[in-house]
Amino acid sequence: MNHSQLAHEYHMKGYNCSQSLLAAFSDVTGLSETKSLSVSGCFGRGAGSGELCGAISGAIMVLGMLTPVDTNDPVNSKLRAVAQGREFLQRFSQRFGAVRCETLLPMELAADDRTPAAKELGITDHCSILAATAAEIVEEMLRERQK
Repeated sequence: MNHSQLAHEYHMKGYNCSQSLLAAFSDVTGLSETKSLSVSGCFGRGAGSGELCGAISGAIMVLGMLTPVDTNDPVNSKLRAVAQGREFLQRFSQRFGAVRCETLLPMELAADDRTPAAKELGITDHCSILAATAAEIVEEMLRERQK
């Protein structure tokens, strides 16, 4: 099962988008499922503010956990982590045109060519499309790191 499918399954169980993303990547972050669901629990619906989409928050948490801090060079390691987050935001925004939860929620979304994972999985739920696509983007970024 891939991470997009896992994110969708977590979301269908009632977890928020952030929880769904972080828990779906437990196999690569090393966090337990319970810890992943707990740490990200406050980030749904833009941390309750309608701001940054929870799927984005969860994805950036995953990328941050996979971009180790260098305690001997905290400034540069912080810059590397921020660059990962910025790259993710750019890719997500290219697909959906927004990153704010309040902006994304009223959009008419469909599993289409912008969202290959959601299309392949036949996902129709609005936020599950966002979560599955966020997972797909993280997977793309991780594959690119390996090259």
